[in-house]
Amino acid sequence: MNESCGTSPIVGFRFTLSPMTDDFVGTIKGALKGTNMTGVWRHTDDVSTVIRGRAEHVFDVARTVLSLASEEGRHVSMSGTFSVGCPGDSAGDEVLEAPPQPLNGISREQYVSSQFALYPMGAENYMDLIYDEIEQAKQAGVYNDSMHYASGIHGNLDDVFSYYESAFNRTREKNRHVVMTVTFSVNSPSHGGQHA
Repeated sequence: MNESCGTSPIVGFRFTLSPMTDDFVGTIKGALKGTNMTGVWRHTDDVSTVIRGRAEHVFDVARTVLSLASEEGRHVSMSGTFSVGCPGDSAGDEVLEAPPQPLNGISREQYVSSQFALYPMGAENYMDLIYDEIEQAKQAGVYNDSMHYASGIHGNLDDVFSYYESAFNRTREKNRHVVMTVTFSVNSPSHGGQHA
C-alpha cells in the first residue's frame, strides 16, 4: 500500500456530459437539477462538473445524471475521472455527514457501453491490481473487450456502475491513491438497437 498519499475518504468525480442534441444545455441542466445531490458537494463551470463526497454518493449521483440525460432516447456520452487519496485534495468534511445510503434509487433499464482505465498511483504491483479488476469484470458479466489504453465494460446501467464502484473500492483498499478514468456512451447508433 502507498503510505505517502492522502487518507481522506472523500472521492471526487470530474466529468463532462455531452448530449448529442441541439438542446444540450437544457439536457445537461435538467439532468443535474433532477438528481438528488444532497450527499455531495458540486461545482459546475464552463467545461465540466465536479462532485465530491463518499464513494456511494458520488457513484449514485454520476449514474443518475447519466440516466436522466439519456432518458428520452438521446445519444449521450459522459467522460470523467474518479479520484481518491490525492495528496493535494482537501477534506470537505461537510459532505461526510450525509446519510450513508444512496439517495437516488435504481435507474431504469438502460444499455450502456463504456471504457475505463484504472491507475493505482504509486503501487509497484499496479498491473496485478488492474488485472484483478478485469477478471472481476468478466465474473460480473460486464466485460466487453480489451483495447489500447483501456478496457471495455458494458451492460445495464446499474450493473455497469455497480461494477465500477466495486472495482474502485476494492482497489482503494489496497492502495490509498487511486484514479479511474471512464467514458460512457448511451443510446449510440453504434449499439445496434441495444438502447434498453
